[in-house]
Amino acid sequence: MIMPEYKLSSVIVMALLSLASQPYASAQDSEDEIVVTGARLLGGSVDDAITGVSILTGDALEDRLAPTIGETLKSEPGVSSSFFGAGASRPIIRGQGGDRVRVLTNGIGSIDASSASPDHAVAAEPAQAEKIEVLRGASLLRFGSSGSGGIVNVIDGRIPSEVPDDITGAVRIGASTVDLGREVAGAIDKRLSNHLVLHLDSTWREADNYKIPGFAESDILHEAEEAAAGEHLDEEERGGEPRNRLANSWLKSSSMTGGLSYIGDQGFIGVAIHKFGSQYGIPGGHGHDEAHGEEDHGEDEHGEEEAPVSIDLDQTRLDLNAVRNLDGFLERIQLFAGYADYKHTELEGAEIGTVFQNEGWETRLEAVQAENNDWRAAYGLHVRSRDFSAIGAEAFVPPTKTRQYGLYTFQQKELGEIHLEAGLRYERSELENTVSGRQNNYNLWSVSGGSDVHLSNEIRLGATLFRTERAPTTEELFSNGPHLATSAYELGNVDLDKEVAKGVEIAYRHRHEGHFLTGNLFYTDYDNYIFERATGQLIDGLDAFEFVGEDATFKGFEIQAGSDVGYIGDLEISVDGLVEYVRAKTDSGNLPRIPPLSILVGGDVKWDDFKFRTEIEYSDNQDKIEAAELPTKSFVLLNSFLTWNFPIEQDVTLKLSVLNLLNEEARQHTSFLKDVVPLPGRNFRMSMSAKF
Repeated sequence: MIMPEYKLSSVIVMALLSLASQPYASAQDSEDEIVVTGARLLGGSVDDAITGVSILTGDALEDRLAPTIGETLKSEPGVSSSFFGAGASRPIIRGQGGDRVRVLTNGIGSIDASSASPDHAVAAEPAQAEKIEVLRGASLLRFGSSGSGGIVNVIDGRIPSEVPDDITGAVRIGASTVDLGREVAGAIDKRLSNHLVLHLDSTWREADNYKIPGFAESDILHEAEEAAAGEHLDEEERGGEPRNRLANSWLKSSSMTGGLSYIGDQGFIGVAIHKFGSQYGIPGGHGHDEAHGEEDHGEDEHGEEEAPVSIDLDQTRLDLNAVRNLDGFLERIQLFAGYADYKHTELEGAEIGTVFQNEGWETRLEAVQAENNDWRAAYGLHVRSRDFSAIGAEAFVPPTKTRQYGLYTFQQKELGEIHLEAGLRYERSELENTVSGRQNNYNLWSVSGGSDVHLSNEIRLGATLFRTERAPTTEELFSNGPHLATSAYELGNVDLDKEVAKGVEIAYRHRHEGHFLTGNLFYTDYDNYIFERATGQLIDGLDAFEFVGEDATFKGFEIQAGSDVGYIGDLEISVDGLVEYVRAKTDSGNLPRIPPLSILVGGDVKWDDFKFRTEIEYSDNQDKIEAAELPTKSFVLLNSFLTWNFPIEQDVTLKLSVLNLLNEEARQHTSFLKDVVPLPGRNFRMSMSAKF
């Protein structure tokens, strides 16, 4: 158990608790203006950010809401997903995924095993989110050097920071046709006294196998298989292949949270316990033949149909948050801490295959300096611990321990119309294979600096330079076994050096009454970029891949714009658009699973209590591919959303939407399963929510 090591955080919390003593109430953060974790690290609006930052909240969040974080966010600028069926999807930011994108819950890591494999779900519940932030830039260094691709922070209010008048809450019910999905979510905050506030929330969701527009297997894969076999099958002869509904794509999940906060005039302290469970099928024939260790997509060696693989995930998590406001040199001290016990069981039919366990804790203590002559700063201590094990047929990683200790500072200075900011972080990472006793230690230094200037009242131009260092993960160092989720035999490399990224980002912001235009242009050069490269060998019937380090470059852009068209009678009309692109390659060639050019164009019509939005989403074909992957065809999706805010005293909203209205076949190039697991077909959704 790791809990005894956690006592340091408890001592600090008790000290902060003794400082909070009087009634306290703070203004609710504006969901359109304030970035809680910092577009500018000490607070500010999205327009203040000198790098790409986006917030998903309010109606936009409800329109995009999906069972997983990755699918919820994939329409945000620069974001795609690792889509592994309905149950597992992690965000990919500018082509970066896995350990390079940290997913946080209220400023602390998700403490799960989602970065180890794409079939592992993130232990976070989008249905309870008040807002979800996607952050890049200097502020990343406060959360760890590993999040070089970006940070996703899910803010769900499980630890109250203000006292309600009496009781506030919300409830939501929803249903969808493509998978016969149904869900219920609710949350309340109850004032127990002038100082104590109780928070409770719960979510339940179920969905059946979802419908698809045609065959599960892509035409490109089918043609490649025909070429290898030297035969051709027409559509009638393909009749025996899975089609129209994707087998084993079902999903069940539930969560419960209880939180309690003590709030005074100088701050607050709160704790929460969260229970999250998810069971979901792994589509696409994920499985193996135990007799031979080979991947199998239908029958075993005796001609019997292979049992479908499913996941049973469970996490119990404790969170703590405390803020003490001060007078003097320091404006406030804030503490974020979390502990979680995570278990992920892979089932082959009713039999247990592999069990992944992760016990970890994380704490971040931060002191924020009061403003002095337009200068502000923050200083922090960050500690993370992770004990990971995998037991069973897919135990491609031995039991490992990871310890990380970080010190960081951020500085901000205003010089008239010029804003300056800088960040510096030192981190010590210790990674141990507890079976062999091998330990790799890394000392990491990361620095970032940037500036922006007001060219006019409406136009801002900013630039950021950074150099970050990332330690290899235990999977990259110590893997040695079959990883059937990726159809690979993975070989770690204990001699891997740290990964160094040097880059620049230029940001343009133009906002005037009735229209806006933002653009982000980025370029990152990596020394020793760590990725999997095919060895050309077969081990236990699987292609062998070894983790190696090579020089690499990532470059691209995001451009977003919107305008109020005006009125036609009582109808208020506006339009918006987004274009994004990323290109990534190493010295030896293209990197795999890099998202293609994508374009999203939408229009909104408002009338009285109604709002209607329709949008067209285009994803280009991707033929800039790594040797071991297949290209992906382009596709167009048409989506529409109708919102009706009931004209009654309570805040009641009805939402009707249709996704993929034209029932288009669509495959995400960023998914390992893209050629056997298409996105869902036409989907009508309904939800009703009420706030009180």
